Amino acid sequence: MNDSNRLRAIPEVASLESSADRIRLAPEVDVPISARVRRLIDTPQFRRLARIPQLGLVSLVYPAATHSRFEHSLGVYRLALLFLRHLASDARFAARVGPRDAELFIAAALLHDIGHWPFCHPIEDMRIRGVPRHEEFIARFVTAGEIADCLRSDWGLEPEELVSVLSEEPKSEARRIIASLLSGPIDIDKLDYLSRDSLHAGVPYGRNFDQARLIGSLCLNEAGDGLAISEKGKTAAEMMVFARYVMFSEVYWHHGVRSATAMLQRAFWSLRRTPDIETHFACGEPEFIEWLRERLAETPAAELFAGLFGARRRLHKRLAQFSFIENRAVYERLAGRPYAWLCRCAEELATLLGGACGREIAPWRVLLDAPPVEKEVEFRIEVFYAKEGRYRLLEDVSPVVRALAKEQFDDFVKRVRVFVDPEIADDTRRVADLGALITRAAALADREPERGSDG
Repeated sequence: MNDSNRLRAIPEVASLESSADRIRLAPEVDVPISARVRRLIDTPQFRRLARIPQLGLVSLVYPAATHSRFEHSLGVYRLALLFLRHLASDARFAARVGPRDAELFIAAALLHDIGHWPFCHPIEDMRIRGVPRHEEFIARFVTAGEIADCLRSDWGLEPEELVSVLSEEPKSEARRIIASLLSGPIDIDKLDYLSRDSLHAGVPYGRNFDQARLIGSLCLNEAGDGLAISEKGKTAAEMMVFARYVMFSEVYWHHGVRSATAMLQRAFWSLRRTPDIETHFACGEPEFIEWLRERLAETPAAELFAGLFGARRRLHKRLAQFSFIENRAVYERLAGRPYAWLCRCAEELATLLGGACGREIAPWRVLLDAPPVEKEVEFRIEVFYAKEGRYRLLEDVSPVVRALAKEQFDDFVKRVRVFVDPEIADDTRRVADLGALITRAAALADREPERGSDG
């Protein structure tokens, strides 16, 4: 059996063409499920993902966006099979990635989100000491227990191999290729979440690219250690870049979503010294919210929590926003600053706003939301021109990609915003030259690096 046929003979890849068991996902997509995949997804650790919404707080703005990480993981798994089926016909790929590495890729696709906890990304962005990255948290679920047993008995894989491919720098050529399929400019995670998030949010932006055309254009890059696309996939890739840009602009960084995010982060910040905080990350969202409710009950942050999860939705109002274009000086003063500093700056701003309004304003009534330290991954991928036998970077042959994915994506999508409690919104909107007040608050925050921010 040649290399291509060995990849296509993997049970899960072969099941794309068979009458294997199916799970139906939106929008009218069938996901083939083998016996060993069924055993993995039926473990308690994997079922936990059904209790963790993919988009967390986004549903406060887009009510239908309640789909789970369980659903997303199945969608990513299906895309992994489609990637393998197509790439099996690429002789360079089939020569480098054998069946065992391909099976590791399939298992990693299924389990790539197993380390996520409720509201994972907003909490990670705060960079609280003792809170791991979700990639590091994967080991908690896969190195022992039922998932570990399934990996060894059904897949012939050691759990540490899966942890390595999902959270470490790959060392072998085959593992580098696998890593690029899991996390890269065009990867199975991105292809699923863009279209799935768009579908459930009820917006068209993340679905306006030709996914089938893009998958059909996949090949290896010139170095042979990662993905590239053929010339026929260039337009589909450009549309994907634009879809990602608009999804960040209109959904992930929608001002209402970011208000909710700022409220959650400020409430959670008051719990940052809680002993063994990460033990609470192993549960689903309902249990996590209940833990937050109990811990915040007697604190000022209880009002922030109630605005998010109480009987009445009550989000902070947008007082002002600053972008790289609209007010570069203020934007660059706050963007990428540590969360502790943003808290101090918001407290100083609350005091200054109170003075300007002639009333006392509690610190938690003013929140600053700014792009986090870590930037989005730059979109760099090669395009193969078969007639010339030459590879070129997509950004070099596409003004769309050069504009949207290379020229500081974050600066043009993610804004610095000031949010205030609805009760003080009218008073604070009458304050003149808010930019100058923020600059002054930032200078005061610089002088008090050790000041607490728990109030």
